Amino acid sequence: MRLIDHHCHGVVTEPLDRAGFESLLTESDRAAPPGCSMFDSQLGFAVRRWCAPVLGLDPHAEPEVYLARRRELGADEVNRRLLRAAGVDVFLIDSGYRAGELLDGPEMAAASGAAVRGIVRLEAVAEALPEVTAAGFAGAFAAALDRAVAGAAGVKSIVAYRYGLDFDPLPPSRREVARAAGRWLRRGRPRLDDPVLLRHLIWGGVERGLPLQFHVGFGDPDLDLARCDPLLLTGFLRATRDRHVGVMLLHCYPFHRQAGYLAHAFPHVYVDVGLAVNHVGARAPAVVAESLELAPFHKVLYSSDAFGLAELHHLGALAFRQAFEAVTGTWVREGRWPASGATRVGELIGSGNAERVYRLSRGDGYGRGA
Repeated sequence: MRLIDHHCHGVVTEPLDRAGFESLLTESDRAAPPGCSMFDSQLGFAVRRWCAPVLGLDPHAEPEVYLARRRELGADEVNRRLLRAAGVDVFLIDSGYRAGELLDGPEMAAASGAAVRGIVRLEAVAEALPEVTAAGFAGAFAAALDRAVAGAAGVKSIVAYRYGLDFDPLPPSRREVARAAGRWLRRGRPRLDDPVLLRHLIWGGVERGLPLQFHVGFGDPDLDLARCDPLLLTGFLRATRDRHVGVMLLHCYPFHRQAGYLAHAFPHVYVDVGLAVNHVGARAPAVVAESLELAPFHKVLYSSDAFGLAELHHLGALAFRQAFEAVTGTWVREGRWPASGATRVGELIGSGNAERVYRLSRGDGYGRGA
């Protein structure tokens, strides 16, 4: 299955000790208790089973053996092996978080041999504005966003983390934006979490006409999961349904069935189960099957949301391919689907839908690495 990863991040460039590696195996912000390990998880077991052979080890290598081999090979070689083993043709990379610690777009292209395009994080653009006045905030953001999206494949909002998906669905007035910007500036420009400004950023993304990604559902403890149900976006989806902008619901678990309903009901809504597939490990076929229950197949995409570890890029692609084959293969054998239909849907979800929605053409992006 040809894959386009429509949402992911770069990988770390420095060697990792055990604590550093395990911190990237979890969405928790705390280490495992003494005597316990983050390797004791579905994701940890998957790393030992499927990544160990890529690094020249037997399947199910013990954690200390695996980490020793990682150190022996070095970060560059580990990244090269695992990224290329993923077999992904195009990565759409959100580099708006911890950017200086991760491979950037050209570096990811060189390490993976894949094409790379950027996804612009709206909040990062606003927080990087130079000195600005309250009255000048809207204009400065508009100009900065225009520069940022040049050559980008899409934009993204993390309003789920900063406020929740239950925001007022309509764009704020210029007066509301200026007042909110004044409050933000008087607070010393902290992390941007004002709901008025967040709405302004989102509608700025809508106005650029690019696909607009939203983090939905599962994530780290910085979000309130109860306010990350995509059904809370219903008003916004009604307000944008005629704007010809794709709204991309990322990850979605455990709300992937709700997201499937929205993709079914609204013409501009698309879904994936990216982040969850790695974390549920051996249960990935169940989650993938559930993602195919209600969403039309031309509305489902592949993503990994891999961050930090090249293992997550490799496992995301491998687990998705395995899960999709297991699920649709069963339906074909039972006579519920034709084999040609399974092939067609695999092409759509793996790459065809992303090519259409993001208007990609082969050769886009930073190009393939040598």
